[in-house]
Amino acid sequence: MRRRGALAALTLLVLGGCATGPALEHRGQVTAPPGDSRHLTIGSAGFTESDLLAQLYAQLLDQAGYRTSVLTVANRELYEPALESGQIDVVPEYAATFADWLGAKAHGTGAPPAGSPDLAATMRALRRLAAARGLTVLPPGRAVDQNAFAVSAAYARRHRLRTLSDLGASGLKVRLAAGDECVQRPYCAPGLRKVYGIDVTGIDPKGVGTTPAKRAVQTGRDQMVLTTTTDATLGAFGLVLLADDKRLQNADYVVPVVNRARAGGPGVTKALGRLNDVLTTGDLAAMNQRVDSRRRLPADVARAYLKDKGLLK
Repeated sequence: MRRRGALAALTLLVLGGCATGPALEHRGQVTAPPGDSRHLTIGSAGFTESDLLAQLYAQLLDQAGYRTSVLTVANRELYEPALESGQIDVVPEYAATFADWLGAKAHGTGAPPAGSPDLAATMRALRRLAAARGLTVLPPGRAVDQNAFAVSAAYARRHRLRTLSDLGASGLKVRLAAGDECVQRPYCAPGLRKVYGIDVTGIDPKGVGTTPAKRAVQTGRDQMVLTTTTDATLGAFGLVLLADDKRLQNADYVVPVVNRARAGGPGVTKALGRLNDVLTTGDLAAMNQRVDSRRRLPADVARAYLKDKGLLK
């Protein structure tokens, strides 16, 4: 196994100067042919799932003959320009969120959202926006990390709830544990009312998927919590997800994004594409749980997963 680690702190200082996009000497990368650098830097956004995905990518690329380093840059305003300039070569991203971010960067914060619940439409928009910046978006797999809503398992059994449509049809009044922004965000309280007819009576501002928010639902103070589809701790609080059967949430499928001039060739695409056939939303949640609850290292969890799936010798 080739050695892998974070780059020196000096690199972070260099990245800090890249927040407005690639320097002039890198503009040619936008139309450059796909490259195949043999030493690649994998970026992580610094939270558990991003660390895990970065390790999965790095270990698959190592096995394919590349030399990799993993660099944590927890701010998209820093790591995306570094990806454009070639200081970072590959990052795990989320299709709809990244499409919206690139759209706002290109057209201003008032631009219409580029992401949507439609994966195909989201990928078309994302690839168009990314290509203009010298980036290539590789195919998405099966794993998706999007906003989701959970209730207590006892509450779901009592009212025979499996989907958000079931909750809307029940006529139950729902106090929702979420972030302050849920009051206005279309995917949250307004969308629950409009798309599902759910009677959201108020927002308990305890944050998205936080321990206090889950406890509020566990104890019955609130009836539902805003979390994510890869939340690994729902079972510990006796909570279950209700299916977003009318697709209120955007298509935040996991996608690798690469610097075209350095990592846009078929070698990287083939190596990372092996993950698409096996990695599921449930797999991500389980790996998150091993890191967050069992205190295992992301690199070790990633290696065990790849070996279990026959992707790593």
